[in-house]
Amino acid sequence: MLRPQLNASQTPFRLFKFKRFVEYSPTQPCLAMPVIELSTSIEGPVDRVFDLARSIDLHTNSTSSTGERAIAGVTSGLIGQGQEVTWRAKHFGVWQSLTVRITDFERPVHFADSMLRGAFRRMEHHHYFEPSGSGTRMRDVFTFESPLGFLGRIADFLFLTHYMRSFLIERNRVIKAAAESDDWKQYIRPT
Repeated sequence: MLRPQLNASQTPFRLFKFKRFVEYSPTQPCLAMPVIELSTSIEGPVDRVFDLARSIDLHTNSTSSTGERAIAGVTSGLIGQGQEVTWRAKHFGVWQSLTVRITDFERPVHFADSMLRGAFRRMEHHHYFEPSGSGTRMRDVFTFESPLGFLGRIADFLFLTHYMRSFLIERNRVIKAAAESDDWKQYIRPT
């Protein structure tokens, strides 16, 4: 149930959901939106891990089960500030495209990519890196909003959040394996 609004683009309103009110504003992310947070410890220097996380080629290898490949924008090498990539992959038996732009970039601490076009209503992935002991702690904060309103939220709850978490865990496993071996050299040039 929604309260009447004079200007819905500027005034937050309340949704009654699961016996509690959730603030919602069309210009701000909804609090009920799925958020996936992962932390991965990697035995490798922070610069190396940072560059592996932004490697188009490593991402393609980590997503081989979906046939994902870069088809436009930066299609190989390392992606950087303001650059875009369009991915094409098969998810749930359907070929889909997703275009993202690097919106924040502070090497080697943080970068973020945000969806410009794709199946989600909204998607943002923040990547954080910090030295930890003799290695690096890599942290992902992935938020997304499915289309189709209430039906999308049901899909999030039933399977999509789990699917996306598994997708990111596999990606991080490949980054970790490359960083902790000599495989990293096929994705980034040694400095």
